[in-house]
Amino acid sequence: MGSRGLPPLLLVLLNCYTSSSTQVIATPAAATPAVTKEDLNSTKASPTTLQPSLSPRTPGIPRAPERSGPRPTPVTDVAALCVCDLLPAQCDVNCCCDPDCSPADFSVFSACSVPVVTGDRQFCSQKAAFYSMNLTADPPHRDFKLIDQINPSVFCIHISNYKPALSFANPEVPDENNFDRLMQTSGGFTLSAESAVPSTAASDGPQPTNYEYGAPLQTADASSGSFLKLPSPLTSSLCADQNPAAFLVSQAFECSRRVDIEQCEGMEALSMAHYSSPAILRVPNSTTQVKYSLLYTATGQIHEASLSLVLGTLSSAVSLLQQKFEIHFIQHGTKPVPLSGNPGYRVGLPLAAGFQPQKGSGIIQTTNRQGQFTILRSTSQQDCLASEGLRTPVLFGYNVQSGCQLRLTGTIPCGLLAQKVQDLLRGQAFPDYVAAFGNSRAQDVQDWVPVHFVTYSSNMKGSCQLPVALDIEVKWTKYGSLLNPQARIVNVTAQLVSVPEPLPGPERTVVISTTVTFVDVSAPAEAGFRAPPTINARLPFSFFFPFV
Repeated sequence: MGSRGLPPLLLVLLNCYTSSSTQVIATPAAATPAVTKEDLNSTKASPTTLQPSLSPRTPGIPRAPERSGPRPTPVTDVAALCVCDLLPAQCDVNCCCDPDCSPADFSVFSACSVPVVTGDRQFCSQKAAFYSMNLTADPPHRDFKLIDQINPSVFCIHISNYKPALSFANPEVPDENNFDRLMQTSGGFTLSAESAVPSTAASDGPQPTNYEYGAPLQTADASSGSFLKLPSPLTSSLCADQNPAAFLVSQAFECSRRVDIEQCEGMEALSMAHYSSPAILRVPNSTTQVKYSLLYTATGQIHEASLSLVLGTLSSAVSLLQQKFEIHFIQHGTKPVPLSGNPGYRVGLPLAAGFQPQKGSGIIQTTNRQGQFTILRSTSQQDCLASEGLRTPVLFGYNVQSGCQLRLTGTIPCGLLAQKVQDLLRGQAFPDYVAAFGNSRAQDVQDWVPVHFVTYSSNMKGSCQLPVALDIEVKWTKYGSLLNPQARIVNVTAQLVSVPEPLPGPERTVVISTTVTFVDVSAPAEAGFRAPPTINARLPFSFFFPFV
């Protein structure tokens, strides 16, 4: 070529527009990295390694649409790679490797968004392209360096002799010639919407006689696909009606549904009959039908069902309707354990209490919530022996005082009498722990408060001490937000008061009493505000000159 005096940029343009495939490449010395400088006013040729043109085209003309066919040859030359080239036929801002950018574009760049481009870092030796902006030059220009990097790792790849691994394999497009062969290799496919639901009717093995955990609930309604459906959100917040309800899997979903007020009455998803009409089979593949229910037996059969709906009105301004669907399973013959609050205690509900048999284990509770923490019940006869065994639960927030009279005749050993009265005050099962919240779980020991049992007696020596009173003090506090505080128990103390045995006589009367007191130890609620910002500014020394 006879154009040695032309700048490198002109050589590239001539190479793009001529039909010849000649490339102008100046190879620098091995010890000196190649540097390319684009300058609007420069006419000197500098040592350079020119980037091969990825897509020879005139700037400003959009790329032609790609034709379907084999994938392009993978680009492994780091000088031709550009991960920030996002806009076709346009210069991306601060993308120093974009072939669509001209020296005039580089002159207004502030920095290079991708300063280094490398290949696979697992190779022992690889090329690395470095891009930077020389902002001190006039006008500013881009600097480009192509150097060899050495991988210091011992476990590196010296050479890759499997070229197809550099890109994905070309997929085989089905046509009339290879369709049957692809069908055999893929195992076939189905277009049924119920393909994800296992079908037990078509199986050749023995049919199940009872429901198992996770098995879809079958119905006798063919229109619902023979399974009980529970609407749920799928890929978005919109309701999908093809979610089968599974046995013993309690679920709760909230989803939205697009509603046309003019077609509201005709929408099946808003009809009460749509949810109440399916008849659930008692056992799979049977003909016994029951009302829509989810009460099951220990043998895995649906025993009873109930359905509750909340109806409302829609206005013409509503385009998305928020719906909530729940399904719960309750074993037949059992009752759900009631809570005393969720999470904080509610006034009037019994305190949850129990025992810890050994350190590190959970809390053991009786199934009777009303009998977990009880006190002596007063009767009209005021006779402790007649009311023995009658207890009343300790209700949160209720201060209670109860008692009775114990009439003693003859000579009764003091030790036996003291044990009898103590059992009368404590009851058969006095708890060791009280739940801090109304919904505290038995396995969460940290959510339980120990009961501090204190014995108080007189200082008289040599006399038998007879218990006469049990004082229970429950300290609680408001927990959580000021708008909806929750009651939390923080301390429980049971104090057993004993007095010396009364003087012997033909008939003696001892008054036995029990008190329960709830004390609110909440700190005064104060609304919190953020501290005002402080300005840490220092005035200059001569700010008040000449006054100071």
